[in-house]
Amino acid sequence: MPLNFKEYVTLSSRKRRIAAFMIDHFVMSTIGVLIFFLTLGPDFMNENSLNDITIAMSFVMLLIFVLYFAKDSVNGISIGRWIMGIMVRDEEDSNIVPSFGRLFLRNLFLIIWPVEFIVLATSNVKKRLGDKVLKTIVIRNPDKPKTIIRILAVLGTFILFFVIVLLLSVSTIKKTDAYKMSIIGIEQNKEIQTEIGGIKEYGMFPTGNVNITNGHGQADLQIKVIGNQKEIEVNVYLEKEPNSQWKIIEMKK
Repeated sequence: MPLNFKEYVTLSSRKRRIAAFMIDHFVMSTIGVLIFFLTLGPDFMNENSLNDITIAMSFVMLLIFVLYFAKDSVNGISIGRWIMGIMVRDEEDSNIVPSFGRLFLRNLFLIIWPVEFIVLATSNVKKRLGDKVLKTIVIRNPDKPKTIIRILAVLGTFILFFVIVLLLSVSTIKKTDAYKMSIIGIEQNKEIQTEIGGIKEYGMFPTGNVNITNGHGQADLQIKVIGNQKEIEVNVYLEKEPNSQWKIIEMKK
């Protein structure tokens, strides 16, 4: 017979479970972005074939799915659950951590997460479908870290995510042939050189977008140019034809 939940353990609240889910989602998204960039390299926007990108995306998605479904395999606690102070346990004995196979299969039900959310929201014992089928429960962790440590972990997770995305985005833009052609154009522009007293360096964080479809490309970049006398923001619009280099169509300050 299943144990009496209220008598023996403290079940996790639905809010904690949802928060843990969101944190895990952010963590896996960060890992996915990293793997994607490492697989294709920072110059993937320079006319990599659609086939290469599709293969890389398929590999990344497969790896992320495997990691996500196995996220509770260490003592029944994922990163999100550790931060929220909860853990997955066997419904018959809360001292038993379910096997890797059970935890993996339990998370497979998250593929139909809208159904899982409804089941969890309406269950009087706070179970989703994966819990019911694999006979697991999610309870409060009596040995959870101090609140301040978990708060710092949450902040660190979000900050790390945005920093990684920002740095990878900047690195990608700077590796594009469109950006390199823009720099050449700026350095050959005598008006800009005169106005700022000669180019000293460029801003760390160029912004904009580069799009290439079937060899046809459009790029719109904003680059900070730092001179010896002043600094200015230069907007560069470029286009390219298949099997040809980028051409600067318009450059304005």
